[in-house]
Amino acid sequence: MKIIKTKMFRDYPEIIFGFSTKEGLDRKAPFYFNMSQSVGDDFQVVEENKEEFLEAIGIPKERLAFQEQVHGDTVTIVDSPGFVGESDALITSGPNLAIGVFSADCDPIFIYDSVKKVVAAVHSGWKGTEKRILEKTLKTMKSKFKSNPKNMVAFIGPAISQKRYLVDEDVAKKFDEKYSYFDDIKYHLDVTKINYDILLSAGLKEENIDVSQLCSYENKFLHSYRREGKTSGRALGVIMIKG
Repeated sequence: MKIIKTKMFRDYPEIIFGFSTKEGLDRKAPFYFNMSQSVGDDFQVVEENKEEFLEAIGIPKERLAFQEQVHGDTVTIVDSPGFVGESDALITSGPNLAIGVFSADCDPIFIYDSVKKVVAAVHSGWKGTEKRILEKTLKTMKSKFKSNPKNMVAFIGPAISQKRYLVDEDVAKKFDEKYSYFDDIKYHLDVTKINYDILLSAGLKEENIDVSQLCSYENKFLHSYRREGKTSGRALGVIMIKG
């Protein structure tokens, strides 16, 4: 099983984190080591995949809270495991409560406030990024938990790179022109850079932000909707504060 970690959480032994890939349990095409029940994969297989992945990083499956991601801007504060409904960002201060996001090109973003002991997991494609879901998540952490961005560390996980993320003009024009370029055919949009700048603008220190350099489209061990289409599986990224 191949699992992606981040240097950003290494100094915090109370944090458990992991991001899955296509590699696990020798699963085959088209879904591979898929974590989502929304792509047409076998229900029991997906549940086995999740259980094995979570066990590998030290989290019981019954301690996971997860959402139905709809590319919106709903931020949900959770205090118990299980399904929480339509949402694209989860926040918790609960010990031994894992929160997760599914991803197959969109930005998966994980945040930890080491002083207030609060974690967040955000799913932000271009639609969520336009709606500033990451900014709303940070504002919720500040308003509901008194979190200070200077005490936060963040990881932007594997996502599609600007080179590979081709969009039409109407999408590119929703963002500042510095985040895209035109190659005579399509615009190339850098969603990750937008979210990185949102973190900085909110007050996070540059040295407290880790950005994965893995492009989900170019690296075949990662799930990519742009590369594989409707049969693409989904990765699962989870973060939890140990009790």
